[in-house]
Amino acid sequence: MRKKVAVLVRDRQQEALRMAVGLTLADNRLTVFIMDRKLERNTDVDLALETLQMMGARIISNNPENGFEQLSVREIALLLPDFDAVIPY
Repeated sequence: MRKKVAVLVRDRQQEALRMAVGLTLADNRLTVFIMDRKLERNTDVDLALETLQMMGARIISNNPENGFEQLSVREIALLLPDFDAVIPY
């Protein structure tokens, strides 16, 4: 059975996205939450985001500057209990 995994991207953005890409290899249902700050874009971050999208990960942010599906912090908090694992970065 596929596990529902959430990755909360906060301080170590590039590392969190790299690790999230790795989680797709285990056939997890992955949701990435990019929290608070604007995502610091570079080649590695862009590649990770492209890979996550190709692998069907849902990407959500509470910051409209990030350009992804947007939810409030409260809405995100209400989703988290439905996940089998929540990994904060």
